[in-house]
Amino acid sequence: MKKLIPLLLWFTVPVFGQDLSTQFEAMIQEKYKAGEPGAAALVAKGSDILYRKAFGMADLENNVAMTPDHVFEIGSITKQFTAVSILMLLEEGKLALTDPVTKFIPTYPMHGHTITIHHLLTHTSGIKSYTSMESWTKLWREDKTPMEMIDLFKGEPMDFAPGEKWMYNNSAYFMLGYVIEKASGIPYPEFLAKKIFMPLGMKNSYFGDMSRLISHRARGYQRNGDVFKNAEYLSLTQPYSAGSIMSTVDDLLTWNRAVQAGKLVKKETLQKAFTDYKLNNGKPTHYGYGWALSEIDGSPTLEHSGGIFGYTTNGIYLPKEDVYVILLTNRDDMGPGEVSLKMAALSIGKPVTKAVAKIKLDEAYAKSLTGVYDFDEGVSRIISYDSGQLYSQRAGGQKFKILPQDKTHFRFDGDNATIEFVDPKTGPKQLLFKNRLDVSKGVKTNKPIPQHLEIAMSEALLKPFAGVYELQPGFNLTITVEGNHLMSQATGQQKFELFAETETRFFLKVVDAQIEFKFNEKGEYDSLILFQGGRQIPGKKKK
Repeated sequence: MKKLIPLLLWFTVPVFGQDLSTQFEAMIQEKYKAGEPGAAALVAKGSDILYRKAFGMADLENNVAMTPDHVFEIGSITKQFTAVSILMLLEEGKLALTDPVTKFIPTYPMHGHTITIHHLLTHTSGIKSYTSMESWTKLWREDKTPMEMIDLFKGEPMDFAPGEKWMYNNSAYFMLGYVIEKASGIPYPEFLAKKIFMPLGMKNSYFGDMSRLISHRARGYQRNGDVFKNAEYLSLTQPYSAGSIMSTVDDLLTWNRAVQAGKLVKKETLQKAFTDYKLNNGKPTHYGYGWALSEIDGSPTLEHSGGIFGYTTNGIYLPKEDVYVILLTNRDDMGPGEVSLKMAALSIGKPVTKAVAKIKLDEAYAKSLTGVYDFDEGVSRIISYDSGQLYSQRAGGQKFKILPQDKTHFRFDGDNATIEFVDPKTGPKQLLFKNRLDVSKGVKTNKPIPQHLEIAMSEALLKPFAGVYELQPGFNLTITVEGNHLMSQATGQQKFELFAETETRFFLKVVDAQIEFKFNEKGEYDSLILFQGGRQIPGKKKK
């Protein structure tokens, strides 16, 4: 589930005098607190396990502490298994990557295009992803057959022509599961068990099931304000081949080693999964088949994250150093991506360093860099200046300090992402934003930087807004009054102050978002609209 007000939590740099285990532990404990839903972590280099430990609780109701043996829903890391299954069938001659999807799903509408298995594997098909459809949210509790789910989205219009764009797509990987069934002649869960789990000795890995008794199952949790609750129920027939596998850190290490050793498909076939495929216009996608491709300070990585109701996961493999990091959590309010990335960087001797300002900028020059920069596909980034400090803020996102390394190069506070300002010989100033392998260019516009003028409101005027507003099932915005301050807290996130610009419309300073409260015919405030990232998200006050 998407978080509407994203937060990135940065960590201080470990001290090199400490051993790796101590540094790993400090990173994880800062995020996953005792007594809360927790995490299991494993770091391996070659045949050696460098670190294996668990934190927090596996079951809050029964006071069961987390262990490294606990079983988690791994979400979209499932896509690796689906992709390799396709490659196994490719080697058996039961399909071709250029096969149109209609070879296996004859009734699927192609909308005048040819959609191939390759398009499904690379998230470039243009098919509507069912997890973005509002109609899907009403079906979460229902068991569905694969074709019933495909029927749910097959009539939707295409988002783009195949190969024109890259857009993460759960429908595509769902369809691949059905292709596996048709090509192999056995159900997808049976294929996993017979062709992968059993041969590799993955004894604690399963196609997920909510009714089956599974030893050491870590219960999934979601957060509502300061309170944890059992995760919203989701029939695992619905994530299917896009996200329904359950596993452990040890079994996922076994999986990674088997894949890299060529135990499931030949190494030359496996390279198809690790190729950085390009769009029709030649732009790289940084995605292969079931693995994202990136780097850590020049060292290539193969990685994937996962998120499903009550669980978030991340796995990173560095082939050059033969290092594997896997972090599984039983809560979906904070993902393990940043901490697992920092653990991986530390494991190869390239720790993420804390950004510092290396020069002091002249105020006039710093202000010349400010403005609204437009990127492709309607994305904007705002560069602002306040009290001697430059800030960068993606439209709809959080505002971050950027610290000068020289007059044109800047680093984000606490992260390795960078910004470079470029003055071309002709045309407006440009901004190059780089985050690992991703590089994008924005062009400075004449648009004014969004401004919000604050007005004062009394506690009495603020009190009617208090309440819990549901933005989507399992994701709420809690509004509270603290003196003359109105506070907002999204599920699983920090509490932030709302500032009034009218008597019913408020704005946040930490992110580019606004909230407008609405009243009913009785004059009671019973709903709101969240404006963020070009979207308008309604929320109804819970009784």
